Amino acid sequence: MNSQYPFHREATVQVAASPQAVFALLDDPQRLAAHMEKPSLMMAGAAMKIETDGNKGKALGSVITIKGRMLGMALSVSEKVTDYAPPLRKSWETFGQTHLLVVGAYRMGFVLAPDAGSSQEWSRLRVWIDYDLPAGPWARLPGKLLGRIYADWCVQRMATDAARAFLKEEARGP
Repeated sequence: MNSQYPFHREATVQVAASPQAVFALLDDPQRLAAHMEKPSLMMAGAAMKIETDGNKGKALGSVITIKGRMLGMALSVSEKVTDYAPPLRKSWETFGQTHLLVVGAYRMGFVLAPDAGSSQEWSRLRVWIDYDLPAGPWARLPGKLLGRIYADWCVQRMATDAARAFLKEEARGP
């Protein structure tokens, strides 16, 4: 465990698609973080807007910015792609000041591996986050209470949304 990021959460799922197909889906920050762009209970009814640089978050060093308002407070975070190895893995890390409620700075990513699940091509997807609590004594309390729940929700949503996307494609057929 890294002292900069003392907390770790992850989710692993099997996906009914090749690592190349799953990577192509998850390489799009808009698709990967779609759960944050829709109002939900975990987002206290708020929605965030995801913006990318000219590389659209699909290259080493690419920048992704997430902004929104929750409970009357402005939230924002900037991330930079720090590891980019299609079709096997991608990770990104916050830089600058994070303005979030229950997590502070973080490093996040996903890892794909072929998984022989049947006669079809399958992948094993692991989505993970290493994070710290928000800075400041008053901000740390919500992080201690809700950080783990939020981090679990985030990685679980990313993983299950990817698995569901390919189940829907499979149901539609060729």
